Amino acid sequence: MRAAAASIVLLLPLVAAAQDSRNAYLRQFDTDGNGCVSEAEYVAYMSRGFERLDTNHDGVLEAYELPGGRGKPLTLKQWQANLRRQFHRLDRRHTGCLDAQELTAPPG
Repeated sequence: MRAAAASIVLLLPLVAAAQDSRNAYLRQFDTDGNGCVSEAEYVAYMSRGFERLDTNHDGVLEAYELPGGRGKPLTLKQWQANLRRQFHRLDRRHTGCLDAQELTAPPG
């Protein structure tokens, strides 16, 4: 589970760096267009990574499907629990909604 959590943490800044701007990155998550990303929007968007990694589509990421090819099996429910924890670490202002700066900041 640590490997998957670390992968999530590492993916966010890499994806953000590839965007033209922080706001363009935010718009990818912000399905209701209110200018900030809710926990539900964050989890839904980031869960796409699980779907891409789950190559056999069994709802469980096995070690061979995880970056680095190591780690314990990880279910979608566990993946999403990790995402919720990550969301709350990113929500430094404790508003329940990530702005562009929080969304693209390194986790801390």
